[in-house]
Amino acid sequence: MRPKATVLTIAALSSIAFLGGCSDQKSGTPTPTGAPSSTGLPSNGAPAVMNPIANTAQFESDPCAAVPTAEVESLGGKVERTEQENLTMGKACAWIFAKGANTVSAGLVAGNKEGLSSLYAQNATGGLTTFKPVEQVDGYPAVVYANGGEGPGTCTLAVGIRDDLVYTVIPRLGSDHPSYSDSCGMATKVAAAAIKNLKGA
Repeated sequence: MRPKATVLTIAALSSIAFLGGCSDQKSGTPTPTGAPSSTGLPSNGAPAVMNPIANTAQFESDPCAAVPTAEVESLGGKVERTEQENLTMGKACAWIFAKGANTVSAGLVAGNKEGLSSLYAQNATGGLTTFKPVEQVDGYPAVVYANGGEGPGTCTLAVGIRDDLVYTVIPRLGSDHPSYSDSCGMATKVAAAAIKNLKGA
């Protein structure tokens, strides 16, 4: 089962890298943005982040520190190991559970300088196959989205912690996992735990 878990982890982390960028207004193709500030944000109908979290540098460089492993275990079961991945759009942490091919990956998408506005732009141009604004996570606006790959046991949740920065959580769960039928619920709990730690930094 371990090789399968590794494949799922890579797929989850890649989703953060490829779906975190801003959208080309003509083609809807996700592309990274190098904008240094949030001037003009939010845009494209995205909600404003009312209580932005400024001090995120520590967690951008060490994504596994955003949520202690013990807290992830309380949500999803025993963690066999964690892996940090250096991706195009930022660093992410993958928690790989001991039982089955189950993982949850999360991180700040630092390479996307337009935050949730980039996802709203992609949706407006038809660049996403799923786009659903959901209830705020601890007071921060959130969206469930995808560009293919939807199905039971998986969910991609992006939470705007500043107008120019999102925290993304992606569970990839097998049918043997207790949260298989509510992967977005698990993603929300992981995001809430991360926000608590980010605010306390």
